[in-house]
Amino acid sequence: MKALFVSDVNQELLPQPDAEFWERVAPTALALQGTPLAMQPSAAIRNTWQNRPIGVTARVAVRAVHNGSVLAFHLDWLDPRHDVDHGDNTRWPDAAAVALPLHQDAPLLSMGAPGAPVAAWYWRADSAEAGMQVVAEGPGSSRIVDRAQVRVAARWHDSGWRVVITRPLRVDGAADVVQLESGATTRFGVAVWEGGSQERGGLKAFSGDWLPLELAAGAN
Repeated sequence: MKALFVSDVNQELLPQPDAEFWERVAPTALALQGTPLAMQPSAAIRNTWQNRPIGVTARVAVRAVHNGSVLAFHLDWLDPRHDVDHGDNTRWPDAAAVALPLHQDAPLLSMGAPGAPVAAWYWRADSAEAGMQVVAEGPGSSRIVDRAQVRVAARWHDSGWRVVITRPLRVDGAADVVQLESGATTRFGVAVWEGGSQERGGLKAFSGDWLPLELAAGAN
């Protein structure tokens, strides 16, 4: 997939899920699958979910653009339930993330491995426009490394979510975060949590193996 260079889109429009310019960007449809039960870090979760489906969301449409300084992912998927809080703990907030490798050998399936971490730009429906950057080196190892750089905007309508996740291409002085630039090629993956089905943590739908991502050449 290519992240198009859009020189005429300003910083305020990039995070808007319903902005008209997104309609000019062709989406990439990704089929999603549930994280395997054996990958769940807790025996209690493995036992509880033994006869339950993991990964309710079947597909997501992905668009990506950058303006030379900020990269934006537009995610669009069907979800008939609008879950934005914990309720009585029988449901959880809907959520989504874009994963990027921090190491060339980082596996997406297990969200990294010791010494081969994965980064994720993460949104949850109860967090308004506050996103976060997460790093993981295997199941159950996720840790938040930044709460300031990732911006998110989300809209739920017509039984589905439109979510835009943005971050500067480069973050000066930050450790454990992906650094990007125009013209570069990397890999990415997408994960979606359907909160109404109690999905959280490792219980999610995700896009399988890494997919190529090319940042179209443009100003840096």
